[in-house]
Amino acid sequence: MSKKTKSILFVTIGILLCIIISIGVITLVHYIRVKTAKIEVNLVEDLTVNFADTKKVSDFITSINGNILNDYEIDTTTLGMKTISFDFKNDDNIKVSYSYNINVVDKTAPVIWLSGSYTITKGQDIDIAKKILCGDNVDSNPNCYIEGEYDYNKVGVYPLVFKAEDASGNMTEQKFNLNVIEPKKNNNTNSTTNTNIPTYTYFSDIVKNYKTDKTRIGIDVSSWQGEIDFDAIKNAGVEFIIIRVGGTRGRNGEYFVDNTFERNITEANKRNIDVGIYFYSYANSNEKAREEANWVVEQIKDYQVNLPIAYDWENWSTFNEYNLSFFGLTNMAETFLDTLKEAGYEGLLYSSKNFLEKLWFPTKYDTWLAHYTNNTSYKGEYKYWQMCSDGKINGIKGVVDIDIMYLD
Repeated sequence: MSKKTKSILFVTIGILLCIIISIGVITLVHYIRVKTAKIEVNLVEDLTVNFADTKKVSDFITSINGNILNDYEIDTTTLGMKTISFDFKNDDNIKVSYSYNINVVDKTAPVIWLSGSYTITKGQDIDIAKKILCGDNVDSNPNCYIEGEYDYNKVGVYPLVFKAEDASGNMTEQKFNLNVIEPKKNNNTNSTTNTNIPTYTYFSDIVKNYKTDKTRIGIDVSSWQGEIDFDAIKNAGVEFIIIRVGGTRGRNGEYFVDNTFERNITEANKRNIDVGIYFYSYANSNEKAREEANWVVEQIKDYQVNLPIAYDWENWSTFNEYNLSFFGLTNMAETFLDTLKEAGYEGLLYSSKNFLEKLWFPTKYDTWLAHYTNNTSYKGEYKYWQMCSDGKINGIKGVVDIDIMYLD
């Protein structure tokens, strides 16, 4: 090796050593700065949070000597202790890490869906504790039972107490009267007189009273509406239509396509009427909800659907048999709607005012509110409002639901 080559080699090694030493010094200095960095974080006294409450990292901090770099939303959908870690830059502009523990608890008592009385006929031997909706926000199987004496075989009024307790010890009690009555007799008469005169909500009146530059007026339909005259309903002012695609025949039953689905969506597409879809679900698990959503996609993929697809779950009379918490139910609905989103469709949650207010958790999807009134008192946000089920419009022989869409 020549002297020149050796000289170059020694210089190169020297430079590399200098670089390594510099990096080491910089790393050591940074390590010391971080280790000795001033950290002053004061937390709130109560570090408990209720299940599914919306909380961010900063909500548990009263003061901090710097700025949080990612004030993320904490997942509070699992009960128990949870470590919250985050980074912040202190007042000396040094990035440091910090963590604290919170305790996610369930403070919400179960719901008993019951008025002041419940009526059965004499001899109707049923377990009424299983028939009356009894559910919880977290617990999928709260302990629901009735205290008091009663006799199914003896007509009378029995004062009872319905009690429900969840796994966290939250308790709900509700007094009610069990009415045991005689079976109604079937009195056959030849009278054809009908004193009940039906009343209708006319589509033209809804257009007159609710149509603005911020709304669109439409209807939702299924086989109950029979064969629809689409030219007539379009001339009447229908701006959109939400069509039932089908459902399943009960829990874990076979799928069926609504008898009028193909005709309804084909005729609506021909006339450029905007189309949404709804599916009546009996799902009892996320897996089933995902399967249902994929089935819906298969049915509608060859048609023009430019409005959302609604998830319609209304099995409240048999809710106790589903082994679902209200959070689990909402999560199941979101699984259905997430699957549709992955396939390129918008999603929508359908339910009535009372159930939205008391049972469903808030979701990231728009709401289709069912509330049959002229002026809804629902305080939550909603994109669609099903305002009546007794609508009358040219082109449909019977009645139809009338809906209002609210534009952004």
